[in-house]
Amino acid sequence: MRVSRRSFIGAAAAAGAASLLPGRVFATVAPPQPYIDPLLKRRALEALESNRSRIRLTDVIGIADYTRPSRDPRFYIVDLRSGFVTQHLVAHGRGSDPEHSGWLVNFCNDIGSEASSNGAYLTGDGYMGKYGHSLRLFGLDPSNSNAEARAIVVHSAWYAEPKVAEISGKLGRSEGCFALPGISHAEAMVRLGSGRLLYSEKLNSFGSTSTGAFGRAVADSGQTAPKRPDSLPEFIQK
Repeated sequence: MRVSRRSFIGAAAAAGAASLLPGRVFATVAPPQPYIDPLLKRRALEALESNRSRIRLTDVIGIADYTRPSRDPRFYIVDLRSGFVTQHLVAHGRGSDPEHSGWLVNFCNDIGSEASSNGAYLTGDGYMGKYGHSLRLFGLDPSNSNAEARAIVVHSAWYAEPKVAEISGKLGRSEGCFALPGISHAEAMVRLGSGRLLYSEKLNSFGSTSTGAFGRAVADSGQTAPKRPDSLPEFIQK
């Protein structure tokens, strides 16, 4: 193919002009953001608003969607300023899935239940525990008020790694803690840190919040659910 001198000069001039333009002039395609159930996200934001006096930092929140099976990424770290979201695998408690089906069946707040608990949590300090670096959690609702007594934390675990889900079609189970893959745990330690919201829930087939075994037991007994804890660790009150 023959290119005329005039066409060549015009193309060269256009290329030269383009090289002088800043990169932001050209359109870029942003990667798709992970999908979070809108109702679940709304519940999490409502929990953030209702606990403003207790939650010191409101820039980033964590959401665990136990409606989904453990083989799916269902733990989200959400930057509320930019809208940037990352998604991660997370294991639930063995007491919430006795048959190890890979699906969370119920929540429980009882000490010794080894089950996951739903509701709003406040992230505490990091510490070195039996699973390595871990993030303390404090329950802000009646449904998870025993979180500190049960030592419910965010930690890493081999049974939460993607390879386990690939081989078994599900993750292993924790003792009620939020067990994450190593790389996801590292991100959670940095981005969630101390003084932020972590919200855990499962939506039922009608789209409303699942109360789990704890809530059903209270409702069936006709008793009043225990009050939300009024006192929190000193570092949180500062």
